[in-house]
Amino acid sequence: MIKKILVLCLIGFLGCNFAQETSKKVRVIDYQKLESQNNLINKGNKKAVDNYKKLIKKADNLLKGKTFSVVNKVGIPPSKSKHDYMSIGPYWWPNPETADGLPYIRKDGEINPETRNNYTDFVENENFLRAIRDLSNAYYLSDNISYANRAVELINIWFLDADTKMNPNLNYGQSIPGKNDGRCFGIIEFGGLVEVLKCLEVLEDRNQLDDETKKGMESWLSEYADWLQNSELGKEEATRENNHGTHYDIQLLNILLYLNRADEVKNHLSTVTKARIFSQIEPDGSQPRELKRTKSFSYSTMNLHGFMELVRIGQKVGIDLWNIESEDGRSIKKGYQYMVPYLTKEKEWEYKQIASIKSSEEKLVADLNYVSKTLKETSFDEALHLLNQKNEVKN
Repeated sequence: MIKKILVLCLIGFLGCNFAQETSKKVRVIDYQKLESQNNLINKGNKKAVDNYKKLIKKADNLLKGKTFSVVNKVGIPPSKSKHDYMSIGPYWWPNPETADGLPYIRKDGEINPETRNNYTDFVENENFLRAIRDLSNAYYLSDNISYANRAVELINIWFLDADTKMNPNLNYGQSIPGKNDGRCFGIIEFGGLVEVLKCLEVLEDRNQLDDETKKGMESWLSEYADWLQNSELGKEEATRENNHGTHYDIQLLNILLYLNRADEVKNHLSTVTKARIFSQIEPDGSQPRELKRTKSFSYSTMNLHGFMELVRIGQKVGIDLWNIESEDGRSIKKGYQYMVPYLTKEKEWEYKQIASIKSSEEKLVADLNYVSKTLKETSFDEALHLLNQKNEVKN
């Protein structure tokens, strides 16, 4: 009897330890955001319910729609393997001065339609990542297991099945016809991988992720993280002193979080990311490398939003990026302070902007709300109040 009690105690102790170890793993997904959405739906909030209905409709269509794979493209990468991801730099166009259009020439901010068809993987990749996001959210909010099963199926097709899998590299991303086979800048195109990580966490937390898929994805992600950190293109992208470097950090650190390598995340944020903030943002908050672009407002916002994603990652592992400041006053906070007068229309944007800034403005407001509510930063509250008043007048 005593032996039985001791065995039961040992099992309980081990089980408790396992639960503690599991709970220590930092999640990529923000369950609080999904739960807030779920609560609004349950309360009958019209906007939330309408969005939920649209989400379920999209998820239902995905159940019977096509699958996604890098082998579906028409083009063939220089490696001769369709399993390698391939794309063309979006702002590169055929050269009008040469008979064959080579080498391509750059038109910043103007997307060449040729880069957005089935010759490359760009569109297929975007559609796949969007599908995983929608199926994951639909499963979480509805608990319909059909969405979970379809997500697992699509993940296996894209990453693991021998006939359709993508090799864990981006060697041929954002190539320039007539100049090179691939550039480091292609890495940013795979930033949506975070949606796959979130989906895997939802599936695992609800016991819907089989061991074979789980182990297969951990292996694939480990190989890809190694490519990001040690390949020539990966190391080059890590040194980019603009939005590409910022989004490289986001992608790599989310993968490391998923793989339970939080110590590496802390070290990277404390060194590489910290230096990145100080090198990209001036003491007045401006971002010169983004201001040079033809969509300067959009790129300034995009990069700040990227830094805010890194702030969120920092919050999860105990690294405070929001409050760090260089001796001469460079900080993420200064970056937002620089943008606010243009957001509230107190100042007129004086740099080139060839596209609408509506989505960028919405992104800035969302970030400022996060700063106010979650980071308890009150310095933007007056601007938020003014913006909310303007929105009420419009509505």
